[in-house]
Amino acid sequence: MQTGKLPFDLLSELLKKIEIRDPRVFVGPRPGEDAALIDFGDRYLVAKTDPITFATDLVGWYMVHVNANDLVVMGATPRWLMATVLLPEDTNRNAIESVFDQISDACRGIGVTLVGGHTEITHGLKRPIVVGAMLGEVAKDRIVLTSGAQLGDRIVLTKGIAIEGTSILARDAGEKLIAAGISKKIVMEAKNLLVEPGISVISEAVIASNAGMVNAMHDPTEGGLATGLLEMASASGLGLKVFGGGIPLLPECKLFCEALGIDPLGLIASGSLLAAVKPSESEALIGLLTKSGIEAYEIGFFTDQSEGLVLEAGIESMDLPRFDRDEIARYFGD
Repeated sequence: MQTGKLPFDLLSELLKKIEIRDPRVFVGPRPGEDAALIDFGDRYLVAKTDPITFATDLVGWYMVHVNANDLVVMGATPRWLMATVLLPEDTNRNAIESVFDQISDACRGIGVTLVGGHTEITHGLKRPIVVGAMLGEVAKDRIVLTSGAQLGDRIVLTKGIAIEGTSILARDAGEKLIAAGISKKIVMEAKNLLVEPGISVISEAVIASNAGMVNAMHDPTEGGLATGLLEMASASGLGLKVFGGGIPLLPECKLFCEALGIDPLGLIASGSLLAAVKPSESEALIGLLTKSGIEAYEIGFFTDQSEGLVLEAGIESMDLPRFDRDEIARYFGD
């Protein structure tokens, strides 16, 4: 198997075999759903785990935000975090303290409490691996599922793509980008995309959830925008049509992808929120987000499942590209 997430079809097949033994599990492991829901009476406990496995100097901070994203897109409030920190044998004390400080600072910034975890020096590791298990809660009448998209719903995307992937390329392939003719200034500035506009979607998810205009939300991560759209459509039993010319592509993303032979639609895309919005309310939601300083765009709509997943590029229509491996993993793995 290649590095990166398991292919969507294989993962779907494996998850179907899992037996849910506790009747309180309202949403268990399903393709496309961002977290599990457990019935706690008047509300659901929301549970998520996600690792950071690639090299980054912000591994602790990063872990907190990618886990929080998967809770807020379900309408939940993140509350508690457990962290597993695995470190290479050559790690020094300053590096360990840096990871802990990042986790603490990120938790403080979003109101999450670190309640425990595990830390060790691990034989054979080439770089730190940090795994988060985050818990939150949501009232039963506030839950939003990836599988909730309805026929005709408009697809709204915030900010643009691919914030996360572009920043990773700037950080880990900067020399190759500069050698390809991209200015050092652009590469250095792109490193900061992780922080500004940032990979968190908490603000827009809260606005969309509170407005009551969304039927589904999703956090496009590995496999990029194309995979996020696939997951939403598959979970909801729908097809979709996306307007390629309407997808907001960050200028740095366009430059980097062209220089390195990467398809931006398959590039890891945390930092953007996907929302399925009632047709009559798409414009209003975009207005709310824009008023709060968050750019938002209508990029397509959901169709009958029989129509498939379609990308319109100019006067041509084609199947939406499918990425069983994120373009970041392919690039660094090749």
